[in-house]
This record gives sequence, C-alpha cells and structure tokens, in this order.
Amino acid sequence: MPLGKDYAEQDCGIARTLEIVGERWTMLIVRDCLYGVTRFSDLQAHLDISKAVLAERLEGLVMHGVLEKTTGPGHPEYLLTPAGRALWPLINAMAQWGNEHGHGGRRPNRSFRHAACGTKIDIHGFCPTCRTVPPVSDIESVPERKSSRTDPVTERLRGPHRMLDPLR
Repeated sequence: MPLGKDYAEQDCGIARTLEIVGERWTMLIVRDCLYGVTRFSDLQAHLDISKAVLAERLEGLVMHGVLEKTTGPGHPEYLLTPAGRALWPLINAMAQWGNEHGHGGRRPNRSFRHAACGTKIDIHGFCPTCRTVPPVSDIESVPERKSSRTDPVTERLRGPHRMLDPLR
C-alpha cells in the first residue's frame, strides 16, 4: 500500500507541525534562518540543496507564515516571522538530541549559549546560571569544532554568532 502524502486523518499537533516543516530540508532551512541566513543564494550554497527544491520549500514556508519574503532594493530576503522564531525550541532540542544520539561519539559541531552569561543552554533552552529560558535573540551559536566546508555561510559562522543577527 503506498504511503499517503499528508496526515489528514491524524488529528494531532505533531501531524499539523509535520505538514508544515516535515519535508526533507525544511528544518535545515529554518535552522539557517535562525543563524541569520536570509538570502536564497546563501541558503543554497550552505545546504547544498538544488535551487528547485529550495525554491519549493521557501515558497511553502512563506505560504504557512513561517517566513516572510521581503523585496526591497537588492536581493530578496527571507526573514523568520514570529511563528518561525517559535520553532527555535524544536531546533535546539533536535540539535542537542542529534549531538547526543546521532553522532556515534563525535563531538558536536556547534553549541548554543546564553549570550548574557555564556552558559550553555540545555535541551529545553534553559540557562542554569540565569535560571531562565532566554529568547532566541539572546542565544549565541558557538562552533565546537572546525568545519571543512568553505561556503560563505560556514565561513561567517567560524566564530560565535548571535542567533537571528543577519549574516551578510
């Protein structure tokens, strides 16, 4: 029996979330937008994704209100909406889960710290030093090991970078 294309019969929040962000590449696009990547060409280079697939995923994220496409002078940019920024806890939990369970003992390539105090946040986004869950704009992405990649986004993320600050 072939797999269905949607979760229409699943009346649950997880199914509704997967309808919007469950396709291959989508969460990595959201992750990169949280890092501050806003341009199509930078997303395409950093993700090694085909232009057609990226265009389709971006269109879907705009349609569902996760991203907003701005068209001013220069290149169009894709910016996270409040709904898109609300995906930060999920991205953080997935990254930390993958670091713990999906690396086969390899050290994670990136960690997340509360910018105000420099403390690593936990899988729930909690800062144990400040005893708070800081908003994504107060989180810093910190490289833990050097990547061999040489695309422009990787180059700009070689040092600590505050989440949502544009990478230009």
